[in-house]
Amino acid sequence: MDLKTASALRRLRLVSAPEAVSFLVLLLCSVLKRTTDFNGVPVMGAVHGVLFVLYVVFWLDAWNRTKWSFGTAALYFVLSVLPTGGFFAERTLRRESENAVIAARARQEGTVNA
Repeated sequence: MDLKTASALRRLRLVSAPEAVSFLVLLLCSVLKRTTDFNGVPVMGAVHGVLFVLYVVFWLDAWNRTKWSFGTAALYFVLSVLPTGGFFAERTLRRESENAVIAARARQEGTVNA
């Protein structure tokens, strides 16, 4: 992988945890809307919507650059629609991103001929 691929993975990783948090907060706001007078759904809905769109855009870019199999790409997409899936995606993507950076730097230094 090159550095652009590693950057695509990093962008996806960096948006996955905030997207998961916003989803959980949106669910909490939804419950509070029905049980109290608090209505944070319009604000959190917009925040979550923006983060979800960013996640999908970054997911498509990462899928295009990494040449993931359909199953791997589908897994990362499904994780984006599960309430806590973004945390799992972030952890997995962190490892994949770090490995991509190490491989790209080794290739640049001529240590690896891959």
